[in-house]
Amino acid sequence: MRMPEVFAHKPILVFQTDFTYAEGAVSSMYGVVKSVDRTLEIFDGTHYIPKFDTWSASYRLYQSLPFWPEGTIYVSVVDPGVGTARRACVARTSGGQYVVTPDNGALTHLVRYVGIEEVRQIDERTNRLPSTRGTSVFAGRDVFGYTAARLASGAITWEEVGPCYPVEEVVVHDFPEPAILDGVATGIVEIVDPNFGNAWTNVPVALLSELGVAYGDLLRVEICHAGESVYRGIVPFVRSFGMVERGDPLAYTNEVMNLAFALSQGSFIERTGVGFGPAWSMRAWRV
Repeated sequence: MRMPEVFAHKPILVFQTDFTYAEGAVSSMYGVVKSVDRTLEIFDGTHYIPKFDTWSASYRLYQSLPFWPEGTIYVSVVDPGVGTARRACVARTSGGQYVVTPDNGALTHLVRYVGIEEVRQIDERTNRLPSTRGTSVFAGRDVFGYTAARLASGAITWEEVGPCYPVEEVVVHDFPEPAILDGVATGIVEIVDPNFGNAWTNVPVALLSELGVAYGDLLRVEICHAGESVYRGIVPFVRSFGMVERGDPLAYTNEVMNLAFALSQGSFIERTGVGFGPAWSMRAWRV
């Protein structure tokens, strides 16, 4: 079947990579898209995912993809295993968006929080830029960008992307669910904001409500890396950054409705040395 009739227009393409703009990789991918179909719209997610960091690629998909229209095709290329046996795939989410990506952990947060209805392995015998078959080191251009453009333009059907494989086989990073243990909210520092220096946890604010935490309360917080304490402090839980003095720490509700930590007009992560990922555990409870 062709793309669903609900799409009155050709799908939008959104790209995120770890390429930066320091050389021509991003431009080359866009050139491939326009060579397939000059009418396709292209937008940037980010090209500043930390190098080789499939965890961050996964989180940034979760952070932004649900806000794009049904039918959007998101191309996510953070590919430390480029040229190896890792699968190249296109996943269809429960919201009707499509993600073209190496299956290397970059779909973790979509699997856990959004839902993936179907995933197909890209058949590179037909869905690979023909002029580049002598190289195996730029799948973002030669496989992912090319396949996304062909799917968006209607040159191939969803079925012609390649064969389905079980969603249960999608590669995911393992990390603990947030929980309440003995009156303490536990979770991880899931990601950081590299520009403003905030630290975002995977603890839903709704979980704090179960502990009776409300705005204006003080929270005792401990953040550890691989079991070693890195930060301990008491911070107010407030609605926004300007509700404390400049330079003071705070806890707040971030844009995905989870607990986060910041300094007012400063960098929490620079001051504390806190990082992110499954090894960064955190605990918080009301004082």
